Amino acid sequence: MSTERRLHLPGIAYGGDYNPEQWPEEVWAEDMRLMREAGVTMVSVGIFSWALLEPADGVYDFSRMDRILDLLHENGVAADLATPTAAPPAWFFKAHPEALPVDPDGRTLSYGSRQIFCPSSPAYRKAALRIANVLAERYADHPAVAMWHIHNEYGCHNAACYCDTSAEAFRGWLRAKYGDLPALNQAWGTTFWSQWYYDWDEILPPRATGAPPNPTHRLDWRRFCSDELLSLCTAERDVLRKAAPGIPATTNLMVLRTFDALDYWRWAPELDVLSNDHYLMSDDPEPEVDIALSGDLMRSLAGGHPWLLMEHSTGAVNWQPVNRAKRPGEMRRNALAHVAHGADGILFFQWRAARAGAEQWHSAMLPHAGTDSRIWQDVVLLGADLQSLAQVRGSTSPAQVAVIWDWDARWAMELPSQPSAELRYQDLVRDWYTPLWRAGVAVDFVRPDDPGIDRYKLLLAPSLYLVDDTSAANLTGFVERGGTLAVGFHSGAVDENCHVRLGGYPGAFREILGVRGDELFPLLPGQTVSLTGEVPQDATANLWTERIRLTGAEAVATYAEGPLAGVPAVTRHPYGAGTAWYVATRPDPETLAALMRRIREETGVRPECEAPEGIEVVRRRGTDADYLFLIDHAGQGAEIPADGVELLTGKPVCGTVTVPAGGAAVVRESH
Repeated sequence: MSTERRLHLPGIAYGGDYNPEQWPEEVWAEDMRLMREAGVTMVSVGIFSWALLEPADGVYDFSRMDRILDLLHENGVAADLATPTAAPPAWFFKAHPEALPVDPDGRTLSYGSRQIFCPSSPAYRKAALRIANVLAERYADHPAVAMWHIHNEYGCHNAACYCDTSAEAFRGWLRAKYGDLPALNQAWGTTFWSQWYYDWDEILPPRATGAPPNPTHRLDWRRFCSDELLSLCTAERDVLRKAAPGIPATTNLMVLRTFDALDYWRWAPELDVLSNDHYLMSDDPEPEVDIALSGDLMRSLAGGHPWLLMEHSTGAVNWQPVNRAKRPGEMRRNALAHVAHGADGILFFQWRAARAGAEQWHSAMLPHAGTDSRIWQDVVLLGADLQSLAQVRGSTSPAQVAVIWDWDARWAMELPSQPSAELRYQDLVRDWYTPLWRAGVAVDFVRPDDPGIDRYKLLLAPSLYLVDDTSAANLTGFVERGGTLAVGFHSGAVDENCHVRLGGYPGAFREILGVRGDELFPLLPGQTVSLTGEVPQDATANLWTERIRLTGAEAVATYAEGPLAGVPAVTRHPYGAGTAWYVATRPDPETLAALMRRIREETGVRPECEAPEGIEVVRRRGTDADYLFLIDHAGQGAEIPADGVELLTGKPVCGTVTVPAGGAAVVRESH
């Protein structure tokens, strides 16, 4: 993340996507009045307005946008002005049908929605940069414009295109990476199934085929697709910077449970401000955990700095099989949790609920029912809450624990032909993150090759299937120098080319963990196995087991039954000045929580404060004070030890603070 250009707004930014072009102009005045009532300070504008801004090729009409920006400025609302490149107009595709995306089966998709373009299309790139440049030159000095909003949710609908243009771009990316075909053939293992390539033109995207594809081919394709979209983003960014060097630029990432198309470790350094879109999934029994995990990952992508929540919802969305409405108080708890985990802005999709279009049933700040609605009342109350938290802006959240997160490892593990198709990277990481969240332990996320990992006491690698030699050495050195590392099953199994590390499991981590495995025993869906040893009574595990033997480690738990009865399931190994743990299975939640508690207590990691089950505890640290966030997800309320000032009410706190049932408290604790 760039530190040269920052968003300069007082307090916590508040607002949402504003689409006045969808409404008669007489509605705009009411919008301004209600924005003032709600305490709105920033809105995103122009995200899907390309067809209106450029009604024909090279013909521009900015009259509407001029009036919108002038109106926002007159009413003290900052504009996050978007390049409208996520939705090219119909006239563009009529002129350039070759820019339409092609799916793996070879079908050309039609325009008529959004993000219907090939990321490698030269015609799209030229048109996108042109409209971005014209927009930037016109509004670079407009007083309403506080930030550029590049595109919208890159990769949400067109993370990959399989057309011939994309194939040529892929080959160019591969040439730059490997240099020559012998190096590519070696990396891809193309002697298998007669896949050896003699000419670059023989290489295609991993289109639909009759059997499992080459895993390294697929992995490089994922890397290429992420880089190809990133190149579009940085090209627009450079156009904007040239026209307006002082205005920061962002694009809304999608760090949430269901999206994995882009390697955001590579994206984050290219942006001036990091922003995220986060939505709850109706099938998630504890969505507050995903909010926290995503927020901590966003803060980590931002290098420990605050970030912006660019989109979330006041209520139900419109794109899930069943779109659950939020419970009373849930929207407020969601928003405050995002702030707790580093957000310096809370924005929604969208300001006014749409009457027409594909998202007409998506909730908004101003719902179809208008101001006589629970959602509107909650929106106004949240605006007041955020104003009371203005001083929190800019504070950080130091952590002693970090979780290893790697998109390469995620992509590789979820490729076909694994020992079990039930492996889900996000689920495995969340398994380990959840007990730390429940305990109120601050967590960062880091790359496996992060050179600064010694700033942590404890590193967790719940799922690091793929790891290169440099990263493996980095983690080994961390333990040698006195750190504690815990590693999950099936980690270290392959190198950066998806080649199995020979000599036994867990591959790259055998020595540091003091174990050696010779056979994997994944479990069937629903199958469990009992554990015994230094674990809770009735401890069980599921999903995965493996036969390992000790080569220096001690067994903490073993399998109590089945073909691996007596075989270690959890091990501990003093190594150098530190300790390495191996969890060779997936323990049940209670057993895993007990294990995480033992590991962190042995490492000297303590919670931010003691709180009852169901109270989320997060601390942000400022220059002059700490800010203790206490959010009740259980609906029971609590008295928590604290001293200072409770910011949401303005009341002094002496000894304990009351967290209302289903509510929250934020205590300013002076240093």
